[in-house]
Amino acid sequence: MTTVQDLIDRLESEANSDADPDATPDVGVIMGSDSDLDTMQGAFDALDELGFAEQTDFRDPPEARFTYETYVVSAHRTPELLYAYGETADDRGLDVIVAGAGGKSADLPNMTASLAYPIPVVGVPVQEKSVDSVIGMPTGAPIVAVDAGKSFNAALSAAQVLAREHDAVEERLVEYHEDLKGGVADVSAELHDLGVAGFRASRDGGE
Repeated sequence: MTTVQDLIDRLESEANSDADPDATPDVGVIMGSDSDLDTMQGAFDALDELGFAEQTDFRDPPEARFTYETYVVSAHRTPELLYAYGETADDRGLDVIVAGAGGKSADLPNMTASLAYPIPVVGVPVQEKSVDSVIGMPTGAPIVAVDAGKSFNAALSAAQVLAREHDAVEERLVEYHEDLKGGVADVSAELHDLGVAGFRASRDGGE
């Protein structure tokens, strides 16, 4: 059975390994509980869409140049793990962190932003009642936050951070955006050309 101390030792060992930054996870995705996984799935979907690969072994990276990792880190149940994750983030090569948490005391994104500073943290309130907690950082302790449940947007924001340094990520973001624009254009033309009734019928399978 893996203990919290085992995970802390792992993070500290990775931080001391002097690994090649090109071979370490670029984005860290953390959540307060595995019950948040469905909400945070959007972050993984966005990163996958942009060509990121999940890195499950720090010392054996996938072939993809840009990668992400994921952990469950509870601010309230495992504060020592949270401290270790935030404090080793820079030495482990992370460039940006996406952190999701739920409940009225959704402290994980905020605490991570404080501990990992100046690494940017994008907070995801897992529930509506988590929004005030996630965005309520004092002046001088910044955090970027998305609306409740919008983990897909959080991962896009993380990619935007990376894009300022990596042309390949910027190109992928631009391509993704252009695809969205093209999709709107296709729908607009179809709605106009078929008319409202015809458009609805085409979307209903002709029923």
